[in-house]
Amino acid sequence: MIRKTFLAMTVAASTAFAAPAFAQDADIVDTAIAAGDFTTLVAAVQAAGLVDTLKGTGPFTVFAPTDAAFAALPEGTVEDLLKPENKAQLAAVLTYHVVPGKVMSTDLTDGMTAATAQGADVTIMTEGGVKVNAANVTTADIEASNGVIHVIDAVILPPM
Repeated sequence: MIRKTFLAMTVAASTAFAAPAFAQDADIVDTAIAAGDFTTLVAAVQAAGLVDTLKGTGPFTVFAPTDAAFAALPEGTVEDLLKPENKAQLAAVLTYHVVPGKVMSTDLTDGMTAATAQGADVTIMTEGGVKVNAANVTTADIEASNGVIHVIDAVILPPM
């Protein structure tokens, strides 16, 4: 049921990120909510208990998967992660999308690694388009009051 709702929202929503005019005045969570294409991400952040953290001072760099990126996961993955008993695993996946500090696209170099809030590193590639691990950055440098969002087209998973 949840997956069908998210899929319907994904089909209805544009895959392009339209940053609201107030984005720099809004924190990362409110900027994601206003965009409308991060319903699954916001629900996951709420389920993991990370809202207050991502509304905090920061700064944070968030590689934000769209609803379409979550919908591309194997059937049942999102529903399983949202279960209360999987809160720690969900938090690990989400914090793997967060890098402490504000990293703008102009700060990126090919092959650089960045330590995530989860603890493992992500690898940034800039040749032929910017990638974070295997995810493509589709929109970069969406500034928020406490950091920056880079939209990605896939959910990245921490190493096991």
